[in-house]
Amino acid sequence: MSERNFFAELKRRNVYKVAVAYAVVGWLIAQIATQIFPFLEIPNWVVRLVIILIAIGFLIALVIAWAFEATPEGIKRTEVADAKQEHSRGKTWIYVAVIGAAISVALFFFGRYTAGNNASAPRTELPAKSIAVLPFDNLSRDPDNAFFAEGVQDEILTRLAKVADLKVIARTSTQKFKSAPENLPDIAKQLGAMNILEGSVQKANDQVRVNVQLINAMTNSHLWAEIYDRKLTDIFAVESDIAKTIADTLQAKLSGSEKTAISKKPTTNPEAYELYLKGRFFWNKRTPADMLKAADYYNQAIAKDPNYALAYAGLAETYVLFADYGVSSPENSVPQVKAAATKALSLDNALAEPHAALGLAYASYDFDAAKSVAELERAIQLNPNYATAHQWLNRPLQMIGEFDRAIAEAKRAIELDPLSLIINYNLASTYLDAHRFDEAMAQSRKTLEIEPGFPVARASLAEALEFKGRLPEAITEYRKAAGSGDDLTILAQLGQALGRGGQREEAQQILSRLLEKTRSQYVSDYLVAIVHLGLGEKKHAMDDLEEGFFQHASELFLIKYDPRLDDLRGDPRFEALAQKIVAPKTQ
Repeated sequence: MSERNFFAELKRRNVYKVAVAYAVVGWLIAQIATQIFPFLEIPNWVVRLVIILIAIGFLIALVIAWAFEATPEGIKRTEVADAKQEHSRGKTWIYVAVIGAAISVALFFFGRYTAGNNASAPRTELPAKSIAVLPFDNLSRDPDNAFFAEGVQDEILTRLAKVADLKVIARTSTQKFKSAPENLPDIAKQLGAMNILEGSVQKANDQVRVNVQLINAMTNSHLWAEIYDRKLTDIFAVESDIAKTIADTLQAKLSGSEKTAISKKPTTNPEAYELYLKGRFFWNKRTPADMLKAADYYNQAIAKDPNYALAYAGLAETYVLFADYGVSSPENSVPQVKAAATKALSLDNALAEPHAALGLAYASYDFDAAKSVAELERAIQLNPNYATAHQWLNRPLQMIGEFDRAIAEAKRAIELDPLSLIINYNLASTYLDAHRFDEAMAQSRKTLEIEPGFPVARASLAEALEFKGRLPEAITEYRKAAGSGDDLTILAQLGQALGRGGQREEAQQILSRLLEKTRSQYVSDYLVAIVHLGLGEKKHAMDDLEEGFFQHASELFLIKYDPRLDDLRGDPRFEALAQKIVAPKTQ
């Protein structure tokens, strides 16, 4: 058959007409799938399957059009129809095409309209094996037992977090919601979790009642519920049973080590357990005064049970933040971090928290990136849902210039703790240190949407503006962030910006205030250095940085990339100091 005859034959057998009609109908179906299915919350994989089937069906339709013919007597093979000359001359296919095209256009604009209306709230698929544990109601007559209800919630969450097959939302984000809320689907979307555990705790003397229910938040269907009436000494068995049942209900795969981890009984002393819960209660508040209270309660728990590994772990997590909150200098607090973490691991080497505390200490105090990464990766291996370990891991990664991975770890921390202010700020800070200032601004503003009054996010926005050359706007934002001036880091950042902006007198006042504070509390020499640098006093700044190195000032881990120190790059003293900090440490 010649080429001309072949195309004529395609036309005679209505293959062209079928192709056009099929294309229109296929377009119609594709529009339904892409525009209507998401509106009905049908999964995206169904949409993709429909489009694949349409493509496959097109080829099949062309083959059928070639081989068969519609006749007044029905469908017949083309050869038979040719012999009897029974070709259909109907125009039905034209009407199909026109009607299909009209419906397709309508669906196209409907989809665009609804997409525009829903642009501010994009729909995302939630993992089936994901869970958020909301705050448990304290039904005890004594309101002081609130710490106990919070502790039971925290313990269940901690046990679940050790299951790698589950996505478990961190406590920081779930604490923003009350138990048994009315708007479960909305909360689930905010937290990124399909399932919600609600509960209540009632404690009277040595008796405890725990009431829990597991709910699929998107369908509002109850998956499981139970009431436990036990003695206080049996509380660990209750927490373990709840965690196991949830894992089974969500069909999460458990390894042998994970089964062991969620079944552990950390202490046999009820008094030690209550003191430990009080330590967690105050540690979660994250203020200097509460940090000191947390350390005191952990030490009391240890006095009651000297083999209480979790209490030592809590102590390590507390001490490692003392310098950041101005409670004490790194020289005083970090040796205590290492001692408490080492003791915890000698009692239970499967705990993630001591590894994480050691990892942060190695980065911030010893400037040892390799040891820091190893400890934090071990913490994540033991507890894949440990958002803080992902957050802290990005510190040594930045130290060695692995910013893409550092940003990925910061984003993973947000997935696990989406409403945590400090974790959201941490991503903005990482963008700043990577000199990705536009992204730093965007993330800072996103953090401020969660909490407009969060000062460090306001300060990171100011820094991004400063490094973009928008100094007057930056100073305005720094002033908002500084407020009463209690946060010395923000105060120093304001001092640097004022100095660079020519407002030397006010910058000098801030410098004097920082120096005055050193008489009564720990103030990092790094903070004094950046104000000197803003005033153009590079020699004084270098003196401060060198003193900060001997102080183990934690901010110096980033010396090689810190945009606040860019004015010193190329200075021989600065480069020599940077090399001391970033050079690989001998083991």
